[in-house]
Amino acid sequence: MNFDEFTGEVQHRLELPGTGETVRAIRATLMTLGQRIPDGAAEDLAASLPMEIRWYMTGAVDEHGQRFDWREFVSRVSEIEGNDPSEAAYHARVIVDLVRTQVPQSDFRQLRDQLPEDRRDENWEKLFEVVDAGGWGDAEEAQTGGGPQPENG
Repeated sequence: MNFDEFTGEVQHRLELPGTGETVRAIRATLMTLGQRIPDGAAEDLAASLPMEIRWYMTGAVDEHGQRFDWREFVSRVSEIEGNDPSEAAYHARVIVDLVRTQVPQSDFRQLRDQLPEDRRDENWEKLFEVVDAGGWGDAEEAQTGGGPQPENG
């Protein structure tokens, strides 16, 4: 998948009006994720992504391996993206699901293993809600009742 295909797919999934909003959502999510995970893990995860997308997780990040929770992640994504936190959180979930389809399973598992899931607090499992629902296609279908409906008559 190249840059245009990746951004086009994100734009379609998020139903964003233009490329600018789409790229801003991708940059906000992946740059913030790159800040949270160690440098080597960011390099591994980003290696299978288009070069321009890869840069958000690697080159655009001054300090990898920062310690912050899910709530802070959403706050940072929201600020960079210029959207309210609930919208930014949804965008991040959908973008992470697309990333999952583009990277080796072992690299995605490494990402999940590095983000703690503490049931006592706001936690990182929320980032993987679309993934855990079976991916964007299945999650979208579940929300809308799925596919064409039989006609009554």
